[in-house]
Amino acid sequence: MKIHEYQATELFQKAGLPVVSGQVAANAQEAARIAERIGYPVVLKAQVLVGGRGKAGGIKKVNDPRELAAAFARLRALKIKDYPVENVLVVRAVAIKREFYIGMTVDTVRNDVVLIASAAGGVDIEETAQKDPQAIKKYYLEGLPAGQAGRPQLAGKKWQSFIESVFDDPHYQVKGAEIFRGLIKVFFAYDCSLVEINPLVIDDKGQMFAADAKINFDDNALFRHEDLAALRDVRYEEPDELEAKKYGLSFVRLDGNVGCIVNGAGLAMATMDIVNLSGGAPANFLDVGGSSNPEKVVHALRIILNNKKVKAVLINIFGGITRCDDIARGLVEAKSRLNLSVPLVVRLIGTNEEEAKALLARHNIRTFPTMGEAIRQVVAIANQ
Repeated sequence: MKIHEYQATELFQKAGLPVVSGQVAANAQEAARIAERIGYPVVLKAQVLVGGRGKAGGIKKVNDPRELAAAFARLRALKIKDYPVENVLVVRAVAIKREFYIGMTVDTVRNDVVLIASAAGGVDIEETAQKDPQAIKKYYLEGLPAGQAGRPQLAGKKWQSFIESVFDDPHYQVKGAEIFRGLIKVFFAYDCSLVEINPLVIDDKGQMFAADAKINFDDNALFRHEDLAALRDVRYEEPDELEAKKYGLSFVRLDGNVGCIVNGAGLAMATMDIVNLSGGAPANFLDVGGSSNPEKVVHALRIILNNKKVKAVLINIFGGITRCDDIARGLVEAKSRLNLSVPLVVRLIGTNEEEAKALLARHNIRTFPTMGEAIRQVVAIANQ
């Protein structure tokens, strides 16, 4: 889950990170009051959960109330990647002398948490990584002792070398290390998947500030943070994915035309791979999980059929905890309740397989004996 910059800034401030003073505004009158309080010049920053805000004209510096009124109106009328600007963050303008990038995320390849930094901040970090990989510095936490989450031992030659590779001035090495510790505090306290400051700036008075704030949370840990879950801006999320979560379905919409209903994440990934290798294109990832509730199958089919690109639906079940006969009952129920405008291609094997196949046969739903045959059939239908 992503949150807006102004929300992330508030969490940074609670953790003791130095942020630029400001406040969010929904209208020009609020923006004017905030600007008067913090003092001109100020910067207006469109609050959208998509990249490319600066290039789209979503950040404007203003020097007086007249400029603010005009700039605020332009921002509120702006759409960035088709998303309207509803709120604007008003912050004190900073005379920037130097910019850095710092962030923290999970490296799934190394199964570790990593700090990432660069003295080339203020630009797309992905672009920097491609053009000048040596400019990106990394520090792996290399696991944490039990009970030490959020309090890693940041000391020793390796840590000092990392800090010095980012900040060349000893004064800012101390300040930078403090900010990294604040970043780590936020990351572990809120179960984040990404925490980022771009840019981290030094102003004309030698002060260091987070001039931006970005936080992504691990959806799987939001049950521990009801206050954070309430910050979700559903306008930026796929409606079908939100609907699927309500029914305990793991669903991701893709660009293909073969709908997929599978039990188990591993089998679901393998199924999509084989669909691709067979010349098809999956329309979604959908894992019904280990439940044997037929109603979940009805919800799964309804969500998949919301996608008008889907030309056929593949049901691929390896029944263990998930019983094949319950999946079959769900398919029969869906056939009676939903407008099944596309063919179903079914492969069931495992617990109560024979009962499931007999039930489907009575309702004229054909099953295939192997995954390969079922996938070849569904791809052939979708490619017609």
